[in-house]
Amino acid sequence: MSSPSVPAPATHLTPVEGLPERVLVKSRALQRLAHELIPGGSHTYAKGDDQYPELAPAFLARGQGCHVWDVDGNEYIEYGMGLRSVTLGHGYAPVVNAAHQAMLNGTNFTRPSSLEVTCAQMFLELIDGAEMVKFAKNGSDVTTAAVKLARAYTGRDLVAICAEHAFFSTDDWFIGATPMAAGIPAAIRDLTVKFHYNDPESLQALFREHPGRIACVVMEAATTIEPQNGFLQQVRQLCTAHGALFILDEMITGFRWHLGGAQKLYGVTPDLSAFGKGMANGFALSALAGRRDVMERGGLRHADERVFLLSTTHGAETTALAAALETMRIFRDEGVVETLYRQGERLRTAVREVACARGVEQQFGVLGNPSNLVFATRDAAGQPSQPFRTLFLQELARRGVLAPSFVVSYSHRDEDIDATVDAVAEALTVYRRALDDGPDRYLVGRSVKPVFRRFN
Repeated sequence: MSSPSVPAPATHLTPVEGLPERVLVKSRALQRLAHELIPGGSHTYAKGDDQYPELAPAFLARGQGCHVWDVDGNEYIEYGMGLRSVTLGHGYAPVVNAAHQAMLNGTNFTRPSSLEVTCAQMFLELIDGAEMVKFAKNGSDVTTAAVKLARAYTGRDLVAICAEHAFFSTDDWFIGATPMAAGIPAAIRDLTVKFHYNDPESLQALFREHPGRIACVVMEAATTIEPQNGFLQQVRQLCTAHGALFILDEMITGFRWHLGGAQKLYGVTPDLSAFGKGMANGFALSALAGRRDVMERGGLRHADERVFLLSTTHGAETTALAAALETMRIFRDEGVVETLYRQGERLRTAVREVACARGVEQQFGVLGNPSNLVFATRDAAGQPSQPFRTLFLQELARRGVLAPSFVVSYSHRDEDIDATVDAVAEALTVYRRALDDGPDRYLVGRSVKPVFRRFN
């Protein structure tokens, strides 16, 4: 079957009065080459061309703080920050220097590095409920390890996940529960069941429907919606009562909601928790932490059947561990989380004021924790709209803001927030016109699409 014909993206951003034209010639050439060499043109779905308007930069060359430059030399204020992994800022000197010094002494050996112990000690000092930790390279490594550990510990096979939470792992136990389940056998898909956030009865119903079969409950503590009526504590109680392990995904909330994780903020202790984004300021490191008796099943000091928990060649290479140590030190000593909250709240308040002033507050909203803001785009009928999301992203890009979300970093200064708000004000002026005229009149090229869809 031949590939569908795709129009060539524009190589110049249409000029906006008073702003310089942004040339994208090198970006377009790299896009064409990337799609010949890499399925989807990117190694991360969330960074793919289908997630951004055609007038967005396709490839970035460098970053400093919260500013990035594309391969054509165009500068942008960036939000999202490496899918939330860059908490301090791009090229953050103390972290880069720590990683560099470790690198000079060698990055990987035939026996463990002492940095593994030092980093484990510091991490466990921050996370109250965790007694042991094992490092890996990405979030999917550690969430899948947690599920495997839970199945071994409980002798059960089913996994209960929160239906409203977007992503837990690239592995079959989760992807089989999404619309992109091609290639995953039905027998595996059937081992994952879903409950609903802030609905403890839906979880209780799963335990009743599958007595003695649910090994673990996997969820985030919060996303754009806060737990209500002691929901997390009720999940904890249900897991304990039914003999399942409570696994908290702290990929996003860890090192953003609270230095001790969302579990500290909300006063709940999971059996296992998975950390990753943000703990090493963009260097590749994730962590599985939890109760000693559960974690030890992946170790040597027990007489039970062995669990192949985590064993990765690069999981504890020294550069990422050194970066994590310095990142955690800065978080601990400099009040990073408080800054994320302050700058996020400054941005949210100003954007909401602009939306009201433009008369689009019913169609455009800013949601979530101040340290992890996202925006919602709706059409004239109030329905979620990908075309209007595309339009908003397009108009921000024209004005030098790259913002798939409004996730701030420690490097976002007041002047960055203020410049962003000015760009949002102009983008929402176009948004207001599009509500009357339709977005197609203002869009250049195709609309963005959800990552999890069955067909292209």
